[in-house]
Amino acid sequence: MPHHHSVAITDVEASAKRLAGIAHRTPVLTSRTVNDRTNSQVFFKCENFQRTGSFKFRGAYNALFQLSPAQKQKGVLTFSSGNHGQAIALAGQLLNIPTTIVMPDDAPTVKQSATRGYGAEVILFNRQETNREELAQTLTQERDLIFIPPYDHPHVVAGQGTATQELIEEVGDLDLLLVCCGGGGLLSGSAIATKAVLPNCRVIGVEPERADDATRSFHTKTLQTVKSPDTIADGARTPSLGQITFPLVLYYVDDMVTVSEEAILRTMFFLWERLKIVVEPTGVLAAAALLEGVVSLPLARIGVIISGGNVDFCLWGSYF
Repeated sequence: MPHHHSVAITDVEASAKRLAGIAHRTPVLTSRTVNDRTNSQVFFKCENFQRTGSFKFRGAYNALFQLSPAQKQKGVLTFSSGNHGQAIALAGQLLNIPTTIVMPDDAPTVKQSATRGYGAEVILFNRQETNREELAQTLTQERDLIFIPPYDHPHVVAGQGTATQELIEEVGDLDLLLVCCGGGGLLSGSAIATKAVLPNCRVIGVEPERADDATRSFHTKTLQTVKSPDTIADGARTPSLGQITFPLVLYYVDDMVTVSEEAILRTMFFLWERLKIVVEPTGVLAAAALLEGVVSLPLARIGVIISGGNVDFCLWGSYF
């Protein structure tokens, strides 16, 4: 393990201890239909059952827990259109840390109200007129708050890795792990957790075709960006991998692939119908790569991370 990386397996293990009894140990589901269709043995790690409805709670709590008493008193700020914001808000409530979440004014009202429900102050901005990074920076300085980014933070990455650590503890050996990718926090954390115990397990990140910045970055070894991609997978609309996640993805991940918007929708409805679970579009990216045949490994044991289940049902009427 090279020491120049910002996150190591020891960080993931320490995060798991902090999260024990606080984060849910989410279920692992299997499906005979899926096994028959893929000719492999598939294990779905269901982070849609995590607190706040996504894996983001792991990293948020781990990061907030490690702040100094003085920092905790000041409070934290983050920007998020949804899952990370809700996660920071709940973690702040549990740890008695004031939280401020900067959200786009077109964020689903369910996500806005859930974030407020966890006790956060929500500041709305117009996506067209305002750069969220600049706004967050200004507010952080003006109000003397601690900024906790959605994925590009070592404690956030380490926390996210605990989902995969639990999966491997529960099911044992895997030949392949498929992970959804937005900013790469979940992907890099998952890859670190996997390679430490299963060095021969292939780890593949999955992005929407319309937001393929991480895939392009991975294959060119140069950080690529994407501007406001038009994908239904709102959690993967991140502009690029981060300064922390990009080197980790290059070092630990074996491959990156993309899936179409149609594949995302088909997979989401398939999982709703067959596994009887509510999963959001971003949450099915990894599953889509497998179920649509983008990645296949017959006669293998395959782990699939389902990252979240925060669906705005009002938006789905037109699809039925």
